[in-house]
Amino acid sequence: MTGVAVTWLTQEAHDRLKGELDGLVANRPALAAEINARREEGDLKENGGYHAARDEQAKQENRVRQLQELLRNAQVGVRPADDGRAEPGMVLTVAYDGDDEDRETFLLGSREEGAHGALQVYSPQSPLGQAILGAAQGESREYALPNGRTQKVTLVEAKPF
Repeated sequence: MTGVAVTWLTQEAHDRLKGELDGLVANRPALAAEINARREEGDLKENGGYHAARDEQAKQENRVRQLQELLRNAQVGVRPADDGRAEPGMVLTVAYDGDDEDRETFLLGSREEGAHGALQVYSPQSPLGQAILGAAQGESREYALPNGRTQKVTLVEAKPF
């Protein structure tokens, strides 16, 4: 493995994120002009408009880098193999240890993918996603909860999205 995280996206999500990236890149000249206009207002130490424009530019550039990285490593619309293993692009049903009735079904994929109706999306980098990634149906794994305890979870079903 190269250590580069591959992100599974639907074609719709890829197109939406590409459109967002294109919009941010197209907005760069307008934002630069805003910064220049604010700079000419005078004293930069007390120029709130200038600092706000610079903050906005930093946020947008960070988002541009994030989207470029995400799209560069995206696996678009390729359905994972229906082999019963937990991997990005699979809809997983898990059972939490200690409560046979407590089951959850979710899509293992990018948070950028967004929710699909009632189906939640969990990132493979989340604690649950990291723990269950690669598990076969019937296999149990443990992961750390925010309170320091561990939670045992069993993969009940894995099917392609």
